[in-house]
Amino acid sequence: MSIEKNLHQRSGSSCELCSSSEDLSAYPIPPDADDSAEQSILLCDVCRSQIENPDQVDINHWRCLNDSMWSPIPAVQVMAWRMLTRLRAEVWPQDLLDMLYLDDATLSWAKASGEGSSDSALKHIDSNGNVLQAGDTVTLIKDLTVKGANFTAKRGTAVRGISLVADNPEHIEGRVNNQQIVILTKFVKK
Repeated sequence: MSIEKNLHQRSGSSCELCSSSEDLSAYPIPPDADDSAEQSILLCDVCRSQIENPDQVDINHWRCLNDSMWSPIPAVQVMAWRMLTRLRAEVWPQDLLDMLYLDDATLSWAKASGEGSSDSALKHIDSNGNVLQAGDTVTLIKDLTVKGANFTAKRGTAVRGISLVADNPEHIEGRVNNQQIVILTKFVKK
């Protein structure tokens, strides 16, 4: 029996990530797939194109991972982990990733692609495209109402010695008016 037939039988002829039944084909899990059914999953064209072209990802399409991440098939777990890791800058993928448990062998396989490694660490970018580092001084580019502190941080205010929010590249922390606040990176410049 061919790999694709095995995958159709295993998945009930639906995409193993989003459950679509359109345009299905076998997808060997990189980087070391041996073209066996155990190291492949059945994917629709939409999932395949977004996996292979990270810049064209429709984040709402991947809400399907809420269900598919619980699959007992290790290959499906690996792809769910990789996509959730890729999308973890958003809140809901990070929440799902926090819930997902993979045994050591499956987690090693998931990390083998380099997804989620420190090499692909999140970069905090200011409004001008400059990379921010912990300890930098930034300037606010607009007035910001600080929720819960009852003041407005004025445009032009210097925020010294910022710290980076590790799991969200759009957030930094700094002191304004002697209050530690979270600031969106799109509202600061280096």
